Parts: sequence; C-alpha cells; structure tokens
Amino acid sequence: MTDRGSAAGEIRTAAVGSSAPLRSVYDVLLLDLDGTVYRGADPVPGAVEALTSGDDRLFYVTNNASRRPVDVAAHLRDLGFPADESTVVTSSQSGARLLAERIPAGAAVLVVGTEALAEEIHRVGLRPVRSADEGPVAVVQGHSPDTGWPILAEATLAIRAGAVWVATNVDSTLPTERGLVLGNGSMVAAVRSATGAEPLVAGKPAAPLLEDAIARSAAVRPLVVGDRLDTDIEGAIAVGADSLLVLTGVSTVADLLRAPATQRPTYVADSLSCLDADAEVLRAGADNGCVVTVDGRDLRVACPGASDPMAALRAALPVAWAHPDFERVVGVNDEARSSIEAWGPVL
Repeated sequence: MTDRGSAAGEIRTAAVGSSAPLRSVYDVLLLDLDGTVYRGADPVPGAVEALTSGDDRLFYVTNNASRRPVDVAAHLRDLGFPADESTVVTSSQSGARLLAERIPAGAAVLVVGTEALAEEIHRVGLRPVRSADEGPVAVVQGHSPDTGWPILAEATLAIRAGAVWVATNVDSTLPTERGLVLGNGSMVAAVRSATGAEPLVAGKPAAPLLEDAIARSAAVRPLVVGDRLDTDIEGAIAVGADSLLVLTGVSTVADLLRAPATQRPTYVADSLSCLDADAEVLRAGADNGCVVTVDGRDLRVACPGASDPMAALRAALPVAWAHPDFERVVGVNDEARSSIEAWGPVL
C-alpha cells in the first residue's frame, strides 16, 4: 500500500502488484449512485448482486442534493441494496458544511433546490429563505426538478448583491431511466452567466464531499467507484484515493481513451461484478497479453486467445494516454477487432 495525505486524513492506496479480489483490497467502497448503482427508479443491471455478495463496507456518495439521506437509503433498500441513513453522504450536507464554516450562525441562506437541501442548511444552524428580499448573505444551489426562472432570479439578485455562492455540484447532466437530462450544473451555468460569479463547489470533482465521506466512514483504504470521469474519478484523484470506473453510466470508452491525467482511473470494468475479480487484472494498463503499438496516428491492438473487450481496453489505455492525438484504434487480429467493436464508437 501507498500512503497519501488528504484533508480527510491519511489514506492508503493499493500498490501495483497487489493480487487479490478487488473488494478485499479496500476497507470501504465509496459508491456513486446515479449511473453506478441505479438509473432513476431502476438498479443498474447486476449492481444489487455485486454489492450483496460480499461483506464490504458500503458508503453511498452522491452529488445529487435533491433528497434527504433517509429517503436515499430507503430507495436503495427498496431496490435491494443494503443501506441506512448513516451510510449516505450527500452534496447537500457538504454544501451546508461549507457555508457554516464561512458565515455567521443564524445567517439567512437563499436556497435554490428542494426542501431536503433547506433542511441541511437549518441543521447546521443557518436560516433557509427563498427570497433575496430577506437579506441572504449566501446562496446554496442544488438540483431540483422544479427549479425555474423565479428562484434563479432570486439567486441572481442575491449573488449580485455580494452573497457567498455554494453549488452542491456542477454535473451538467443527470442519468435517468429515460436517458440523460439536465443536471444541477446546467442551472448553475445560467446563474453564472447572469452574475459573472463562480460558486464554491461541494460535490465531486471538488474535494469536500469525498473528504466528508472518508471522514464519516473512517476509511483508511477507500475505493471511489463511479461512472463519470469528470466527477467521480477526478474527485478521487483530488483526495488521493484509488478509483474504479464502471462503464454503466455517463462516461464512454471514447471518453476514457482520451481522459486527461486528472481523470484517469486506477481500475476499469464494464460493471460492478468486477469486485470479485483480481485487482491487478482490472488495473488500467494491466499486462494481459494484448500488445498495443503506435503507427502514425493509429493505435494497433493485437490480442491472443478469446476476445475480452475489457482486457483489450485496459491494455490500450496507457498507450492512448501517452498519444492523445491518435485518430484510430485498429485491431491487428480477429480477437482484437472483435474487442474494439464491442467498445462502441471510440472517436
């Protein structure tokens, strides 16, 4: 293991060569929700089985600030996941903490979001309001499906008057059972455009939410698990934790092949069923017999034996990351061509 420091304390990462089932290498799994564990009202296929087949400590860490932790936990249990309120960490909680550290107790905070977010503001000793006429010294903005022009206008007035602005998260999209829809970041962008201001951000990829999750879980060797490179994986890197990207939500193989250094996961898999696989097999850049070379702007992949799309992808990643100007991925043999086809579009 390797020690790294973070604001949440000293955490440890897995040393290269740690051969053991992935779930056994870490003491806590910090799981994203939307796109990783469920999509709206439906669990991600195989996720329940993967998370109930071991004795892992599970903490659910969500950028979505629209629901109370107790309601998130109830939804998880309804879908078959083990959860209770104490194991749910939301960006509304972290956003409230950020404000409580910056403004006086009892101060008015304009809430753009659900009553769940307003309750978190009240819980830290601040006074939630819904109008700029009530003299808010801060604005907190989180996702709500009911957010409209009137409350965005109130936020704009307060911020332009000098209020501290905290966004629970800046995800531009939100995965649902019907597909991707507007996320909180899209609404934040509207207020940013109207004010010229930049919010403090509580949720991933900013550090506060994961720092809170690490502290609450008392994790020493946490693994951050998620479906988005620009939130879950970048957030893990920000706090010095190892990460697993599952290709069940927003980020695609094409995104992964071109990921910048701040968004490169430790492990890659197509689903949470990988938790029982050998950690080293899952590592980006794992030596699995596939050979990846560069020919001009082409990445050329040759794989022995039966086709394994994920194995071929893991082998290709370090080469792709070292040559970000590549234009094509080419299979040299039938096994490699079959794997690349299974990835879907890569340009």
